[in-house]
Amino acid sequence: MVRPARATLTVTPVPRDLAAHLREHALRTGEFVLRSGERSTWYIDARSTTFSGEGAALTADAVLAVLDPQVNAVGGPTQGADPIAVAVALVGTSRGRSLKAFSVRAQAKDHGTGGRLVGPIAPGDRAAVLEDTTTTGGSLLGVVDVLAAAGITVVQAIVLVDRSGGRAAAACAARGIPFCGLLGPGDLGVPG
Repeated sequence: MVRPARATLTVTPVPRDLAAHLREHALRTGEFVLRSGERSTWYIDARSTTFSGEGAALTADAVLAVLDPQVNAVGGPTQGADPIAVAVALVGTSRGRSLKAFSVRAQAKDHGTGGRLVGPIAPGDRAAVLEDTTTTGGSLLGVVDVLAAAGITVVQAIVLVDRSGGRAAAACAARGIPFCGLLGPGDLGVPG
């Protein structure tokens, strides 16, 4: 279930400490092919930040600052969103805001409980879809589809680094989902 958007883009103050951590620990320059197939002269390995204690705390603070009060579950595509979701749920809960973390697998498992959705999320929950970096918004929308099929309302999408040039925000807006990119290329000192 996708909720109609109140706004398509959230403007928030730049989380400067998070940007500095990403620049120092996660930014790589060179020649890269991105998941989207596009080529770039820079790459952000956000997990070098989100898997570190200091970086996870900075990430959680930045996400919690923009997280819709209706949200009770946070997560996204496995790998990129996993450390973000766990950090946000842990820090949020330690501050009196009970949050669940979840993950969406790229492919359904054919053993165990199967499926793509992992974690204590259930129909009726209100979720924020998280991602570390986006170029097109495709991964975010894939997660939205999985959640909608499970009866979970998507309240918003939040990305640490939005390198999409507005494409991800437009794709989310077309689905009625408010989008927030915490940082853009300019915040990291790289070309957009």
